[in-house]
Amino acid sequence: MVRRSLSGAVMMACYMVEWTKAPNPRGAVSCRYISAVLAVCLSPLAYAASTARPPITGVSHIAVYASDPAASGHFYAHDLGAAKGLDPETSRGTRYYFAPTQFVEVLPLPPGWSSISRLDHVAFATADADGLRRYLRSKGIAVAARVRQGSDGSRWFEVQDPEGNRVQFVQPPAHPPAIAVNLLSRHIIHVGFIVHDRAREDTFYRAILGFKPYWFGGMTDDKPVWISQQVPDGTDWLEYMLVGSPGSRGIPPGMSKADAGVLDHFSLGVASAEAAYTLLWNGNRLDDQTNLPKIGRDAKWQLNLLDPDGTRAEIMELHAIGKPCCSSFTAADPQY
Repeated sequence: MVRRSLSGAVMMACYMVEWTKAPNPRGAVSCRYISAVLAVCLSPLAYAASTARPPITGVSHIAVYASDPAASGHFYAHDLGAAKGLDPETSRGTRYYFAPTQFVEVLPLPPGWSSISRLDHVAFATADADGLRRYLRSKGIAVAARVRQGSDGSRWFEVQDPEGNRVQFVQPPAHPPAIAVNLLSRHIIHVGFIVHDRAREDTFYRAILGFKPYWFGGMTDDKPVWISQQVPDGTDWLEYMLVGSPGSRGIPPGMSKADAGVLDHFSLGVASAEAAYTLLWNGNRLDDQTNLPKIGRDAKWQLNLLDPDGTRAEIMELHAIGKPCCSSFTAADPQY
């Protein structure tokens, strides 16, 4: 059983050492010889164990650009009720917390920025950032030489997925900030961004990271363009927003800034969309918002709000109220 788990080259080396080494005149094999055989044969197993994938447990955050940080701050702190805090990752940013380890990171629009995209990166939580970095390196993914550490003790590293989207993996600090309970939502249940080639992205998120299918759908039953897959060790999910054609990447030519902001988005889970809308209405927290609650194609009530730069904040109920279009749910829903 041990030999079957080894690479072919190491198996051959083990066999050659084991069967060509003659025993000593008394018919016994020396301890030194046995130790050498074990070292050769078992070292790949030790390496494999050292590069096992650590847990990936949920969404950590989404980072977005703001052309007017003050206006964005009003949207995230006043309208959505997030707790404003310093950004331990960069002095340029501001965090808006929905839970002690989940937040939206708002960054000022870089000087000379010409793209209509307002997405900087998305991030997922892991129990062991350095272990996950080593795991990805063992799978041939380009990673940094070491993890970085924030002023709060959090640890993270960044990679690019097959289409060049920036993705961070964050190990939360041992002592996250104390955040007051957000009466609107305390759980970012998913993030989504523009994807062109589902199969290409699956080679990373599903084959290497172990993300698991959750649901897929679209505006018509025969053309799935929203592909959801949950993190391997939790119920938060990543949503591919399929556009363009396989082989391309980034913002498709001719796409409007408004459409890009709808596609690159995040979602806050709520127990009741009606209660969420009532809270926002009574708190005068719906300025300049024109959308009303509706039932999505996944049979979940939702409310779409837009930040000042057009990034969509999707307020979504955790559970479907009936049968969804296109596919069944294939994993457990997130909890509030």
